Amino acid sequence: MAGHIEPVRNYVLVLIALLILTVATVYAAFIDMGVLNEVVGLGIATTKAILVAMFFMHLRHSVGLTKIIAASGAFWLAVLILLAMSDYATRGMLGVPGH
Repeated sequence: MAGHIEPVRNYVLVLIALLILTVATVYAAFIDMGVLNEVVGLGIATTKAILVAMFFMHLRHSVGLTKIIAASGAFWLAVLILLAMSDYATRGMLGVPGH
């Protein structure tokens, strides 16, 4: 990573992609897709996070151990989000006593 210089063109392309994805996020928020709103929003956010990590955090040209550590952090974040979403999705399955 120390000797690699990223061309400015790549940064401009990533900037354009991030701006397009931001506009897509805003438009997706105004479209009623039911349950898919969250999935589309998380998909766009994940894509933007990957772009930022690969280019601005220079994971694309880093050593393997750094990539493994970043991937393990993303994996555990996904586990936490899935556990929280499963809790939210199953809230109505049990009745509330006294109601």
